[in-house]
Amino acid sequence: MNDHVIVVDLGYGDAGKGTVVDWLCATRPVHAVIRFNGGAQAGHNVVLPDGRHHTFAQFGSGTLRGVPTHLSRFSLVDPLALAAEAAHLARIGVPDPLGLITVDRDALLVTPYHVAAGRRRELERGEGRHGSCGMGIGETMAYWLAHGSRAPFAGDPPQVLAAKLRELRDTLGVTGPPVADCLAAYRTFADRVRLTDGSHTAKLINAGAIVFEGAQGVLLDERHGFQPHTTWSTTTFANALDLLDGAGAARLGVLRTYTTRHGAGPLVTEDPALRLPEPHNVAGPWQGPFRLGHFDAVAHRYALRVAGGVDGLALTHLDAPVSRMCVAYDAEPSFHEPDVTERLSRARPIYRDGVTDWTSAVSDALGVPVWLESHGTQAGDKKALVTW
Repeated sequence: MNDHVIVVDLGYGDAGKGTVVDWLCATRPVHAVIRFNGGAQAGHNVVLPDGRHHTFAQFGSGTLRGVPTHLSRFSLVDPLALAAEAAHLARIGVPDPLGLITVDRDALLVTPYHVAAGRRRELERGEGRHGSCGMGIGETMAYWLAHGSRAPFAGDPPQVLAAKLRELRDTLGVTGPPVADCLAAYRTFADRVRLTDGSHTAKLINAGAIVFEGAQGVLLDERHGFQPHTTWSTTTFANALDLLDGAGAARLGVLRTYTTRHGAGPLVTEDPALRLPEPHNVAGPWQGPFRLGHFDAVAHRYALRVAGGVDGLALTHLDAPVSRMCVAYDAEPSFHEPDVTERLSRARPIYRDGVTDWTSAVSDALGVPVWLESHGTQAGDKKALVTW
């Protein structure tokens, strides 16, 4: 097996990437965690044996193990949210959290103006909301696609950044904090966090074992998800493979024993009667409700296919009292048809009941071996079935 591991969610997110990354960092000599998509909208929960808990957004989920984080050029960096996250990490005992993080100068900056514009756009959709996290991620990507180098980047010098912020605010037509206040906060960020060029990633990869921590899930991917309920992010292995530039890595796909989704969009196996404890997942004012359904092998096979396959699976929530697996739909949709979202809304699951050996059942249904079993939130609740 390879020293490097890429961790990707094969569902709609929330499968347990954080706890898997924490386990990898607790059991392996990991040199760094590299974030390769998404931004502050991520919510990766890690719980230590002493009860300390943190929801990781921009910091890598190995931080409580002392493992440094690198935010690659594919990350969207929100300095204000990063400062708040660092403050919580410091409160629970991490010395100098910002000293554990490096940021690629070419990473896009998320600003309060993006956040305001994104929330306004989602409100204007009314009942047709897409399911935004309300963190400005989509607006940041849309602005960059429309304006290119005029978008704010982490490495912009102060005068350039000030001009970009004024143009951004005026173009989006939103109110928010004065540009001077934003600029002061971003200068503090640049003073506290080490900014790097593109060669830094290659140096990390050559220096030791890297865990690439993905955000969200393949079924939300900007190209392969079900429009319009998708993220503005590549959630497959593609960005990590780009950063690896030919270096080998194990591809680890993460799945729950049941399928979940935050907010609007298809969830074929949704079952309102399925009531399971979700201490770290609640309804959000922007995303909407946290929805539960039975394990959807059809959707996860699709995710495997568009992600290019995996070497192994991490199967989480094995402690959940579930026993039903969707093995087919009554009318199998073509996942690549333009109306796939509407087709999925009409699809009805065909179930296999009485599943008890979830590891074998998932491996058989997806044709992929399970490498890691997880029976709880902590690293000690994991069991490796192979050595890698």
